[in-house]
Amino acid sequence: MTISGTVNKTGLLLVLTLVPAAWVWNRSFGAEDPAVVLPWMLGGAIGGFVLALITAFKKSWAMVTAPLYAVLEGLFLGGISAYYEQQFQGIVIQAVSLTFGTLGALLLAYKSGLIKATENFKLGVAAATGAIALVYLISMGMSFFGRTMPYLHDASAIGIGISLFIVVIAALNLVLDFDFIERGAERGAPKYMEWYAAFGLMVTLIWLYLEILRLLAKSRRR
Repeated sequence: MTISGTVNKTGLLLVLTLVPAAWVWNRSFGAEDPAVVLPWMLGGAIGGFVLALITAFKKSWAMVTAPLYAVLEGLFLGGISAYYEQQFQGIVIQAVSLTFGTLGALLLAYKSGLIKATENFKLGVAAATGAIALVYLISMGMSFFGRTMPYLHDASAIGIGISLFIVVIAALNLVLDFDFIERGAERGAPKYMEWYAAFGLMVTLIWLYLEILRLLAKSRRR
């Protein structure tokens, strides 16, 4: 495993995400009924989630599952991005710019030593991420009974504050990804771990993008 190899594979996964995303985006804006892309969105979201679970438990399969995950997530991202763009013009380019701007800023901070992935830092970010995942699971469960989690989805000051907190935690997960890649290269991890590390970085970037999109949408609604 090398850092350059991981970077190259991350770039490939980005391309594999962007191509189907652009295809669904164009179909959404070119169709009389934008709902025509809904099956692609749902298929991409469900298929991507299944492949993410498989990759997490079978790291050695990442060279196959990671590219497939990228393609499926691209289908979902293209649809959800078109949905937000139709409501708030220009929001997608803002979200993309902020996502990659955050990636660049945190990479610079990590390489300069401004942010260090200490054990306490890792524990804190992991705990916060787990808590967020639990809240989302509870929210999904409540939705089946026609209920919603208070403040999580509304555009109130508290709702925006919650989204901002989630964006910060998602961004800090990038530091954990940088540390994982660097340590894997230093310790001579197997070559397939480049694919796994690239997959992990993609998962974080997609999560960060979606949370920034939600935050921008909430701020537009106020």
